[in-house]
Amino acid sequence: MFQVDRRIFTHFDYIVPILILPIIGISFFLIYELYPVLANKQLIYFLTAFIVFTFFFFFPMRKFSWLIPFFYWSNVILLLSVKFFGVSKLGAQRWLEIPFVNFTLQPSELMKPAMILMLAYLIKSTPPDSDKGYGLVDFLKLSLYIMIPFLLILKQPDLGTALILFFIGYGILFIIGVNYKVWLGILALIALAAPLVYTNLQDYQKKRISDFLAEKPSYHVRQSIIAIGSGGISGKSEGDATQSHMKFLPIATSDFIFAFYMERFGFWGGLTLISVYTMLIVHFLLITLYMKGDYFTQVLSSSLALMFFLYTGVNIAMTIGYAPVVGLPLPLFSYGGSSFITFIILIAIFENLVAFRFNKFNDASTYKSVD
Repeated sequence: MFQVDRRIFTHFDYIVPILILPIIGISFFLIYELYPVLANKQLIYFLTAFIVFTFFFFFPMRKFSWLIPFFYWSNVILLLSVKFFGVSKLGAQRWLEIPFVNFTLQPSELMKPAMILMLAYLIKSTPPDSDKGYGLVDFLKLSLYIMIPFLLILKQPDLGTALILFFIGYGILFIIGVNYKVWLGILALIALAAPLVYTNLQDYQKKRISDFLAEKPSYHVRQSIIAIGSGGISGKSEGDATQSHMKFLPIATSDFIFAFYMERFGFWGGLTLISVYTMLIVHFLLITLYMKGDYFTQVLSSSLALMFFLYTGVNIAMTIGYAPVVGLPLPLFSYGGSSFITFIILIAIFENLVAFRFNKFNDASTYKSVD
């Protein structure tokens, strides 16, 4: 008779769903209030995410980790194919059209879990020196797997996603451990290369930076600031939230959903939402410290902490005029499927690594058990 090992339930990290389910629930409430049709589509994304979570949670990730390089290089091929077979939208060629169905695929989103898993695979195979961390040679080898997708996505052009991959990749290396002399050399190189990078940016990317540096914020940001300010301390009722409901606030369910949320729930609501995201980030960082020696889990937990920090920080800063408008969604909160499912995949893999870390089916002999 089939029996489920009870340790799966005792080792499962319940704090993560406890924190993310309210985020998802409030997001659906806001989207439904403004656009019921979009809310129905979001339900499809939720169902897809549930199926994806179930698959990756029960997939024996450690046992079949040898598949990760195949997954990574397959996504590199998809990124390369965008150049020749990609579909252009709004002046950017980032999507592949799937034949016979009215559906497009964005390889850059798939590249996020692919790169993170590849780094986990490489770091687990060749751990850093316990005292000094990775030296220059190992650092350059790992950098290759960060820079390949970074340059391919930058070429599309998609500066926002490219920078997210860049900072997540090197953030993971910083947390896992790299010799400080390597970081000093990198900082010097960035300072020297910054002017050259700026001159090679696309015109629309330069405009976003100039709009950000301008004394007067752009129209989108002005409307966002008005919506946030109008929410006051405790927010407004649905009927009084005119900035959102009368369509003054652009992209209110996606890029600027935080401004919509602030108009409805005010300062205290905003503080609560930011606190939930902060608890998620701190929790993933604590798991990284707790799972010391289990590099696979450490990479996944640190990458989730970095992703939540970068996406949340940039999105909120963007809505109040402290960052350029780059189109990064608020994690698990903004309308849309690609980013939402990417986060769910990574959370599912993280939960898999934590819950099954004792299980022989998951190849427990290759890592240190923490009971």
